[in-house]
Amino acid sequence: MNKIKTISVINQKGGIGKSTTSQALAAGLNLNNYKVLLIDLDPQANTTYTRGIISTTGTTSTMYDVILNKSKIEDTIKTFENESDVIPAGDNLTNLDIELNGVGKEYKLKESIKDIKDNYDYIIIDTPPSLGILTVNALTASDDVIIPATADAYSLQGIGQLYNTITAVKEYCNPKLKIQGILLTRHNERTILNRDMGEMIEDTAKQLDTSIYDTFIREGVAVREAQVKQMDIFNYAKKSNPAIDYMNFVYEVIERSKMNE
Repeated sequence: MNKIKTISVINQKGGIGKSTTSQALAAGLNLNNYKVLLIDLDPQANTTYTRGIISTTGTTSTMYDVILNKSKIEDTIKTFENESDVIPAGDNLTNLDIELNGVGKEYKLKESIKDIKDNYDYIIIDTPPSLGILTVNALTASDDVIIPATADAYSLQGIGQLYNTITAVKEYCNPKLKIQGILLTRHNERTILNRDMGEMIEDTAKQLDTSIYDTFIREGVAVREAQVKQMDIFNYAKKSNPAIDYMNFVYEVIERSKMNE
């Protein structure tokens, strides 16, 4: 792969598997021999916790410190044997909506990662469940966007608000930004999508000039168990339904990334 891909995993609605998807994508790409950096930009720091990093404010440098030039990005990256690198988050990220001001505030993340981008094949950004300045920074720094969603009307309705933000970022900050696809998560095989819901999902994808990934992520207790054990889904339960589905999703991301180069 010649071009480094920076991908934001984004949806402002909670409970749809955004952080889980970010972690699984980074782990799956790593298992496919890609060099990966996972950036936790979510003040809830779920990804940071799952990776076993303590990010108590003031004791561990986080993305907050990098964006405000309080720490060098090279000193903030946490490395792990046989796993993706991580830049942790902390709850102080919430302060950036107030502290970031002035011309160019949308480009702070992009500027922060430019010197280390060439060290990686993929940079995956776990975004906050909101559409504030952190999300705008993530979109400005990204090549592609992945939108996890559940197959229900409320989840799809929220994507409309997200689309407005993406459109504004494309117009003013990042004209090359693309929505790579919509990933349906927390799928229950016993629930058959009715025709109306299926059409609604397809229409939503078309409005965003994208498509739904062929892979659906099935529900499975292994996801929650892996989080408690602070392990990725593949190392914890590689034969579980969610692990199988997430790896198929990773293969799709790789193929779509190549197509968009």
